[in-house]
Formats: sequence, structure tokens, C-alpha cells
Amino acid sequence: MNLEKVIFAFFIVFAATLNFGFFIGDIDRPELHNIYELFAAIVVNMIATVLKFGDRTQIGAVLLSTSLVADLQLITAAVIWAIAVHINGTGMTPEVTSSVVSLSGGALLANIISVTMLVVETVMMRR
Repeated sequence: MNLEKVIFAFFIVFAATLNFGFFIGDIDRPELHNIYELFAAIVVNMIATVLKFGDRTQIGAVLLSTSLVADLQLITAAVIWAIAVHINGTGMTPEVTSSVVSLSGGALLANIISVTMLVVETVMMRR
């Protein structure tokens, strides 16, 4: 067992699960989507992105790009949340919540692609 690969896989799967936890629930109900879970998803996604910088294979490049997409979408969701609550003062209306949750759904799709590629790469190494 390689400790580096365990840590790498841990952060990829942890990022996907945190993102899923934020995404799940009715899309227009802000009480079902916790801001701290979104923050945790952003932080763990960024850690996973940094861990992917060292992989110089073609699969590593695709993993890095999916992670960058997830980071971009989650950060955009957080910015929309912050603008609605702290700048506009409108709060989390159903429209704003739908935008934030939709962006986290896009990040979730990118995370699912990362996890799938990680599993495929792991299965191919066994052969």
C-alpha cells in the first residue's frame, strides 16, 4: 500500500462526498444547503487540486482539469451566495439558492468524473 496514493484518493473521494452532501435536497430551499458544507467542499477540492499537480501522466492532466472545473464552479457558487447575502442584501431567495445549488451540481459532476477516472486507473494498475 502506497500512503501517497491513499491520501490522494482520500481527498478526491472526500471532495466528491462533501459536494454531494451540499447538493442533495430541494434546489430552491436554502435551509437544506449549509454554507459551511459548501466552504468545506471548496477547501477539500482545492487540496485535491494541489495534490493533482504532481501527476504528469495524461490521466493526471484530465484529473487536474476536472478538479479545476469543480473549484471554479464551487467558488462561483460561494461568490453568488456572498453577493446575495452581504452585498445585495436580498438573502437566499429561491432563485439565488437554485443558482448556487446548480453550480455545485456541476462541480459534483466533475468530481464524479474524477472518482471514476481514479477507479479506472486503479483497476488498470492491477493488470
